[in-house]
Amino acid sequence: MSVPQSQSFNHLTIIGLGLIGGSIARAVKAVGLSTHVTAYDASEAVRDRVRELGLADTVAETLEAAVADSDCVILCTPVGTFEGIAQAMAPHLKPGAIVSDVGSTKGSAIAAVAPHLPEQCHLVPAHPVAGTENSGPDAGFATLFKGRWCIVTPPEGADETAVARVCDFWTALGSNVEVMDAQHHDRVLAVTSHIPHLIAYTIVGTASDLEQVTESEVIKFSAGGFRDFTRIAASDPTMWRDVFLNNREAVLEILQRFNEDLTALQRAIRWGDGDALFNLFSRTRHIRRTIIDAGQDTARPDFGRETATPSAAGTE
Repeated sequence: MSVPQSQSFNHLTIIGLGLIGGSIARAVKAVGLSTHVTAYDASEAVRDRVRELGLADTVAETLEAAVADSDCVILCTPVGTFEGIAQAMAPHLKPGAIVSDVGSTKGSAIAAVAPHLPEQCHLVPAHPVAGTENSGPDAGFATLFKGRWCIVTPPEGADETAVARVCDFWTALGSNVEVMDAQHHDRVLAVTSHIPHLIAYTIVGTASDLEQVTESEVIKFSAGGFRDFTRIAASDPTMWRDVFLNNREAVLEILQRFNEDLTALQRAIRWGDGDALFNLFSRTRHIRRTIIDAGQDTARPDFGRETATPSAAGTE
């Protein structure tokens, strides 16, 4: 398969081989997007597993060796690690190298990385809005990014050619690409991702406390809504700790608005205002249908989950 030069990097380095890093490695190999892929992870166990899985052409033992001679370096680690990585790798980057990432907070990514990069290198942050609650190199798959959005947030004055190459790279992996300002990205993601995760962590924590009172009935009789909250709340705790710490301003702004809306909902319930409840639920139902129409989820029964048949139940 021939890939246009604008979409490929002769030498691509992936730092951090969890769900996203592992999926990038698989997707790049599936579409023939790079001549040579180097992987590095701070965990020796992860590096060994990456070798076993054959996810990269080279698995480097040090960060410095991983980035040397690389055309593009993608940081796939928690955003709280970015500054330390940038400081360590900066002296070893070759002139013209592009540095990107996959973090879900972009203002902090730019602030952490940009001051440490050599002038001749190019920072082009990106955020593939895709993932699952699973983590580790075994969790990735090549089609993770197909049909999903990748938001590219170049800092002011970024090299246009470098930005175009990163956009083309994600397009080649199957993503829909949009370019936006980092601050705007962080506010949007606070609404669509960060606050939902915060709510999920909170409600599952509350249920855990109640479980002691109800003798496990909260878990035993979990309905679909609570089940979906537990899926979100199973996400990587290190990653999400760093997300909230690094996007605190946007998260707190949206959380304040959420608290105001929640107070209004409490008032409607207390006063028996059925019209207010019906109007809210109708509006949010329309949003759900819009998400399905946009191809970002499925309307199939049980959200398209594979469910066990009676004959298969309990066989694992």
